[in-house]
Amino acid sequence: MSIAEISRAVTKTFAKAGLAAVLVLAPAIVLAQPAPTAVAAVPAAAAASAAPAAADAAKTAAPAAVAQDNAYVPMRPTPGKGQPTAGAYGFQDQYSPTGREALRMHNALLMPVITAVTLVVLLLLLVTMAKFNRRANPVPAKFSHNTAIEVIWTLVPVLILVVIAVPSIRLLAHQYQAPAKGAVTVKVTGYQWYWGYTYPDNGGFEVISNILPADEAIKRGEQPQLGADNRMVVPAGEDIRLQTTGSDVIHSFSVPSLWFKLDAVPGRINEKVLHIDEPGVYYGQCSELCGVRHGYMPIVVEALPRPKFEAWVRSQGGTVGAPAAAAAKTAAVATAKTTGA
Repeated sequence: MSIAEISRAVTKTFAKAGLAAVLVLAPAIVLAQPAPTAVAAVPAAAAASAAPAAADAAKTAAPAAVAQDNAYVPMRPTPGKGQPTAGAYGFQDQYSPTGREALRMHNALLMPVITAVTLVVLLLLLVTMAKFNRRANPVPAKFSHNTAIEVIWTLVPVLILVVIAVPSIRLLAHQYQAPAKGAVTVKVTGYQWYWGYTYPDNGGFEVISNILPADEAIKRGEQPQLGADNRMVVPAGEDIRLQTTGSDVIHSFSVPSLWFKLDAVPGRINEKVLHIDEPGVYYGQCSELCGVRHGYMPIVVEALPRPKFEAWVRSQGGTVGAPAAAAAKTAAVATAKTTGA
């Protein structure tokens, strides 16, 4: 037998032996592999059991997240909004319904009338100076009355005043109309020389407001002599029943950008509706000479959305909702109805 034939015979023998080994060991190898379905089934079961727990955790966390979003954080003022602006003249931008009405009346009616009357009087003065001076008219006229002119300068001012009176009376009526039912009540007390804000509908707590030092006001983003350590916080977009009184002398609660001014008189309660259109920080000052520190009684009104206002009330230890007496009465009525039924 040649070498080639011997090599082919050996190759065939090894091939047959390898095939036999594969046939013998294959079932054992297959059985030794982990079942993929069993591995996948364990995470699926765990996920199914964990889903209700995750849902419960989400439900528990949701109110906490909402409360966190509505937690009270003092609002930073917006430059040029609700406060004086350097180099500006005229009225501040208005953020209340009566303020917008008053500013519109000023710009569309009062200023044109004032301008026209001023120009007419100036023209008459110039004509008089040019036509009736000694050089142009050496012989003065002898008459002392002119019926037509006297009728004109009597009737024209009367008509102007009538035109101005109609929107003026309407504006006054809007400022002193009754607040909406359920309006938040804030009692403002003027002291020498600071303000106190009492919330009778929210537990009766009082917030004392003093002027901030200049460096602290600047740190908070406020103008010196306008910043206060505690603000009068109210809900935005709602009627507020604002009541003023004085503890010692007459003060005046005045916020120009809200077109609001109401005297605080000792022994007397004055009341007026305050409505702020949008959230923001609005500044004012005492506008009645009340003593040596009259110029150091700033007013800071912070208008917040209702949820944040309620969070602020709670942070002050106050209550939200109907007063305790009203709530007790409502509960008693409901109990009586249930018992009767």
